[in-house]
Amino acid sequence: MDEFVIVARIGDIPANTGQAYKVGDRMVALFQSNGNYFAIDDTCPHMGASLASGHLEDGNVTCPWHAWRFSVCDGTWCDNPTIHVDSFEVRVVGTDIQVRVPRNLDEKSDSK
Repeated sequence: MDEFVIVARIGDIPANTGQAYKVGDRMVALFQSNGNYFAIDDTCPHMGASLASGHLEDGNVTCPWHAWRFSVCDGTWCDNPTIHVDSFEVRVVGTDIQVRVPRNLDEKSDSK
């Protein structure tokens, strides 16, 4: 899947929160932070918790199980930047929030 897919609409995600959506065969956590939308892999690499249900503050989401923190901008683990979850390109078209999950994650673009 290389095309953008509509996953939500403006107003579906309250400010400074996230929600999980299935995009192709992936679960993606979509966040609204300071009026912008960001998408990262929904699964924490530590023990598999849903990052979408974590606490979002200052552009970082805290895993609800063991408090690992990830940047919603690029998926970087805040405590060790060599570890990350995938991030995905997001765009808003009209009232639609769209996410692009590349077939080959080597092609991925940073969130916008």
